[in-house]
Amino acid sequence: MTSIPRHQQVFESLRQAILTGKYEPGHKLPSEAMLVRQFGASRITIGRALRDLQSKGFVERRAGSGTYVRANKAPAATGDSAGYTFGLLIPELGQTEIFEPICQGMSQSTRMTDHVLLWGHSAPSASPQENALQMCRQFVNRRVTGVFFAPFEWGPDRDRVNQQILEIFDGARIRVILLDRDALPYPRRSAVDLVGIDNRRAGFLAADHLLNQGAKNLAFVALPHSAATVDARIAGFHEALLRRNAAIAPHQVWTLDPRDANAVQQSLQAFPADGILAANDRTAGHLMHTLLNLGHRIPAHIRVTGFDDTGYAALLPVPLTTVRQPCREVGEAAISAMLERVANPGLPPREILLDSALIIRSSS
Repeated sequence: MTSIPRHQQVFESLRQAILTGKYEPGHKLPSEAMLVRQFGASRITIGRALRDLQSKGFVERRAGSGTYVRANKAPAATGDSAGYTFGLLIPELGQTEIFEPICQGMSQSTRMTDHVLLWGHSAPSASPQENALQMCRQFVNRRVTGVFFAPFEWGPDRDRVNQQILEIFDGARIRVILLDRDALPYPRRSAVDLVGIDNRRAGFLAADHLLNQGAKNLAFVALPHSAATVDARIAGFHEALLRRNAAIAPHQVWTLDPRDANAVQQSLQAFPADGILAANDRTAGHLMHTLLNLGHRIPAHIRVTGFDDTGYAALLPVPLTTVRQPCREVGEAAISAMLERVANPGLPPREILLDSALIIRSSS
């Protein structure tokens, strides 16, 4: 911040206070004398910041009365209506590695210049579901324009909670963009926009690669109660087999904890796979350690692939072949989708699916 002129620092601080609702439309800003004391700046600096706010349409200055937040801001230079506040609802942030770069892509989008992203506040003692519902109420109370929501992936109760969240936002007329996954089991679709990758094609890419490498018996490994994205990847996995006129065998999709050596060994005995697609890189990493501990060599005995291309994929004991998600681009596309949805609320629900790329490493 030290390299930014002082009047711009004051301008940005006041702009954020307006956009986040600290100063609501029609609200009078503190006097110039109070702002001088608040920011420790000169009156000339404060005056310039207020003039910039006025020229950008954030405030209006009334002679003899003071400076007030405008009820209707002027359009931004990009053509988007300015001053929107959007909520971020990502209940499982930290459990799925893709969401941090997606959020970075959103915050760094050039179309976010005049808008604000808000995180909801959660209570440490509450369950993830209770926290998510509490954040919903926060966003409703803040009257946000829209919410970017990554539905719950894990747990048997996820579908009910995901639907409850969507119903809360729908009742409050708050626009929703789903990130990465749908709130309903595959192949059903929620009645809101979704931005992610083509997971069915991603599953096809990974399976087709293993078949091209000479694998004959492919298995797919996923945790119990996985998200709709995993079901779509399994569909692509099956499609790749059918394209080769290969039969889809029983016990070919393993639903288990990849850290459970007994479960993995029993699955290999029921179906001796020489190629395994893991539902994501985390699952692939746990599975790789289990296979190595059981005495299987990768890729000599079993080839392994993952999905996402997380930061540690290349650092595993055997560098992991995986399908890379363009996370930052997903974030940028989500911002564009939200602004289009706000401008044209009558658009039919859309799936905006970005392409993914196969990153080949030693594990296959």
